[in-house]
Amino acid sequence: MKILIRKANIKDAVKIQKLIAHFANKDIMLSRSLIYLYENIRDYYVVTSGSELLGCCALHICWENLAEVKSLAVSESAQTKGVGKKLVKACIKEAKALRIKKVFCLTYVTDFFRKFGFRKIDRKKLPHKIWTECLQCPKFPNCDETAMMLKI
Repeated sequence: MKILIRKANIKDAVKIQKLIAHFANKDIMLSRSLIYLYENIRDYYVVTSGSELLGCCALHICWENLAEVKSLAVSESAQTKGVGKKLVKACIKEAKALRIKKVFCLTYVTDFFRKFGFRKIDRKKLPHKIWTECLQCPKFPNCDETAMMLKI
C-alpha cells in the first residue's frame, strides 16, 4: 500500500468528518462539524492511498508555548500499518518548527502516545482555555480521557 502524508485541504473536509464520525459514534472521540473542519482545516494532516483517506490528525495551537494533538483517527483497515505514527510525528515536527515547547493530548490510547515521549499529567494543569471544546462533549464534566504532555 503506497501512502502519502500531507497537509489537509478543503476537499478533504467531508472525508475527515466521515472518518471522525465513525469513531465518535463508538463514543471514543469527539465528533467534528463540517464548519469546524473548514475553519480549522489548516491544523490537519491526512494520510491517503490513492483517493482513499486512511487517517487524519490535527495540531491545534492553544497558546504561545502550548499546542494540542487532536482528532487522531485511522481507518480500521489501515490500523497497525504506521498511519497513526506518521500523523503524530508530522504534528510533533510542526510543533518543533513553530518552537512550541509543550504538546498535549487527551486520549484513551496512552500506550500509543507514550511511544512518542508523552507522559500522563493531571488535566487540571492544562489551561482553562482548552476546556471550551469539552463543553460540547456528552461526557462533560465526567471526562474519562487521559491527559498527556510532551515537552519539546
